[in-house]
Amino acid sequence: MSVVPANIESESLEVGSIEHRRLLGRFFLDTHLEYVPEQMQWPALGEEELARLRSLPFWQEAVSTENVTSNTVAAAAALEPDPLVRKAIEMQGLEEMRHARLLVALTSHYRIAIESPPRFTPRSLESDFLFAGFGECFDSFFAFGLFALARESGLFPPALVTVFEPVMQEEARHILFFVNWVKYRRSQLPWRRRPLFRLRCAWIVLKQVASRVKTARTMGQPQPVGPGAHENFTLTAHQDLGARVTLHRLLELCLTENERRMAEYDARLLRPRLVPGIARAVLRLVPSGM
Repeated sequence: MSVVPANIESESLEVGSIEHRRLLGRFFLDTHLEYVPEQMQWPALGEEELARLRSLPFWQEAVSTENVTSNTVAAAAALEPDPLVRKAIEMQGLEEMRHARLLVALTSHYRIAIESPPRFTPRSLESDFLFAGFGECFDSFFAFGLFALARESGLFPPALVTVFEPVMQEEARHILFFVNWVKYRRSQLPWRRRPLFRLRCAWIVLKQVASRVKTARTMGQPQPVGPGAHENFTLTAHQDLGARVTLHRLLELCLTENERRMAEYDARLLRPRLVPGIARAVLRLVPSGM
């Protein structure tokens, strides 16, 4: 893994510059890890552990989400004229599909029933990529905290947690790449098109925030069943895991884990600010006991 740690001094880069573009592509390609989901060695689980795993209701939604994201990202590579950055986007699409394959391999090994999701065909390459990317910024942020919660609580065997550690770090790479790509993409547009691009991003972010607020308002209430019932499942998965944790504590874990995972990469790359900023604002409003 070839990276420049974030704790060393390094010169800042102009967003959209040749140096920024090269760093963006090389960072992503150089930090790619090789593993084959179908060759994964799954740990043996006891009856109680297996029952807990099978009882989680979000496996179908998780596989479907990764399927949509992988196809969206793979198609969006056609947007990019620079060969290096395009290759990085193609790599991300492969990694997203590998996440779906890993979930399929897990559910198959532990005999968890799920249906194969239909192939998703993006309609608007840029808008769909932006929607998927901003959605992943939210989902991965909460997933970092949930993963730490599962690791610290012992809800799942350490061997199973270890299997998914590379996946979590890949998600950190994905959102780091995305936030830099958005700034880079905007800098490449003619100045007349930049305000419209900003507005499109703002509208997508508002839709993502509204969706999460809607989900958060239903926390603690009986949840519906059926397709799409576990949308935004990373926001409420701590309830499904049976973990007794307050929203305040969960947000603290998310912020800590987000910072720790991002610290592994070159300090010159822009860091995600939107979702961590929202989390910090909520933390100031929510009492520590909630």
